[in-house]
Amino acid sequence: MSARPLPQSPPAEQGVDASGITAFLDAVEADPDIEPHSLMILRHGHLVASGWWAPYTPGRLQLLYSLSKSFTSTAAGFAVTEGLLDLDRPVISYFPEFEAEITDPRSRAMLVRHVAAMASGHLTETWGDALRLDRTETVRGFLLIPPDRDPGTVFAYNQSATYTLASILQRVTGLSLTAYLRPRLFDPLGIGETAWTRNRAGREIGFSGLHAATDAIARLGQLHLDEGVWEGRRLLPASWIAEATRAHVANADGTPEGTRSDWQQGYGLQFWRGRHGYRGDGAFGQFCVVLPEHDAVIATTAATDLMQELLDLMWRHLLPAFGPAPLKDASERDEALSRRLGRLALPPVEAAAEPSEPLDAWSGAEFVPAGGACAAQRSLTGVLVAGGERGTRVTLVEGDRRLELEIGGPGWSVGPGPTPTAVSGGWTAPGTLRVDVLFLETPHRLTVECVLPGRTFTARWHTIPLHARSLDSLRAPSRPESTGPGKTPHLATPSAT
Repeated sequence: MSARPLPQSPPAEQGVDASGITAFLDAVEADPDIEPHSLMILRHGHLVASGWWAPYTPGRLQLLYSLSKSFTSTAAGFAVTEGLLDLDRPVISYFPEFEAEITDPRSRAMLVRHVAAMASGHLTETWGDALRLDRTETVRGFLLIPPDRDPGTVFAYNQSATYTLASILQRVTGLSLTAYLRPRLFDPLGIGETAWTRNRAGREIGFSGLHAATDAIARLGQLHLDEGVWEGRRLLPASWIAEATRAHVANADGTPEGTRSDWQQGYGLQFWRGRHGYRGDGAFGQFCVVLPEHDAVIATTAATDLMQELLDLMWRHLLPAFGPAPLKDASERDEALSRRLGRLALPPVEAAAEPSEPLDAWSGAEFVPAGGACAAQRSLTGVLVAGGERGTRVTLVEGDRRLELEIGGPGWSVGPGPTPTAVSGGWTAPGTLRVDVLFLETPHRLTVECVLPGRTFTARWHTIPLHARSLDSLRAPSRPESTGPGKTPHLATPSAT
C-alpha cells in the first residue's frame, strides 16, 4: 500500500517562524553530544519542515527503542475498543496457567491498567530478575516477583510491565502486534514497512524493538493530536486518547531539578507527560512530541545520551516559533530553511585518503584488541585491512562472523550488505587508521582505530547498543508481518529501553 504524502505547507502559512527552526538546527548541530538523524514538524495538520542528516534517509527504518511502547499503547486502545481487552481485569486472569503458583496478593491484584501505566507496585526495574526466573515465559517470571507496594500507588519504569501488556494483547488477538496494527493503524495512516524484534518465544516484545521510519512517528503523533481521527475517519475514540495521554501516576521527586525534568511530569499509558504536551520517547533521542497547546507534532531520531538537552533545545527554539496566525513577508526565511533542510548531512571523518606509510604496510594487516580486550564491543576479536575495489576494505571480526566494510572516498560510503551501514574514515595520523561505522537502522555509531605499530585496535560506541547480540544484528529484524506469535521468531534477548 503506497502512503499518501502528508499535506505540506510553507512554515509561515501555518504560523511557524522558519528562523526558530533554523536556530534549532544550528543548536543541535553545534552540540558535540547530539548527533541528529531526522526531524519532522507538523503544524495544523501540515508538514512544515522535514530533513534527514545524510547518510540517513526518509525511507530508512529506525530502531525506536522505547518509543515502541507508544505503539503498543495504541494497540491496547484498539483492543479495548473492540472489547478484547479490559483495563480493569487482573493481569493473572489472562494467564490462567499460572494461577496456582502466583500467590502473592499484590501480584494477584495487579490490573492491566497498572502494567500499562508503569504502576505495577514494584519500586525498580524487574526485567533482569524476570528473565532469570523464567527466560522462556517472562510474564511468569515477572508475576513471581512480589510488588513492593500496592499496584497503582507508585511509579517505576519497568520493561516487564510493558512486555506483559504486549503479551496479553498478542494472546487476546491471536496476532503479533504488527499484524494486529497493520489494518487498524499502519495502513489507515499510510505507514509503510515496519519490523518488530521478537524474543525466544516468538513474541514481539512491545517495550522496544520496533523499527519504523520517522514518518511513522509523525503520523502516530498527528493521530493522537487529532484525538483519534485520521483524514476525517475516526480510528480510536477520543476518550482512549485522553486516557492514554493523561497522567495516571505521579513520578516527581520534589526537587528543583525534578521540576525541570521532562521525565518527572507524570506518566500515562505508555506515554510520558512533559513540561509541554506529552510524548512517546525512546533511548538516544527517538521522540514523538505532541503539543496540543500549539497544535503541533515534532518527530525526531537521533543519537545522544543527553535526551533532556535535546528536549530543552526544542522548548528554547521551536516553541517560540509557533505563532497564532500566518506570517507575512516570510517567504525568504521559508526558502532559506527549505534549502538548509535539503542539504543536511553528518560530517564525515576528517582524514587523509592514503597513509603516510607505503600501502603495502597496511594491505593484509591484521589487528588485535589493544590490551587484549575491547571494552566497547566485547565480541570484536579482530580487524583486517586490505585493498578494495573502490578504496580500503576493513573487516570487523567477531569470532566466526565477519562484517565487511569499505572506505570509498572522502564522504560516507553506504554498504550493500544485509546489515545497512555507512562508513567514513582514513588516516588521521602516521600509522593510525580511523573508521566510523553508522548502523543505519539504529541510532548507533562505532569508531574503530587501528594502530600499525603493534598491530592493535580500539573500538568505541558513541551510544552503546542496549540489546545487540552482534554487529550484524544491528538492523531491523525479519518481517513476518502476517504471522502470529510463536511463528518464525527473530530471536533476541532485549535488556533495556
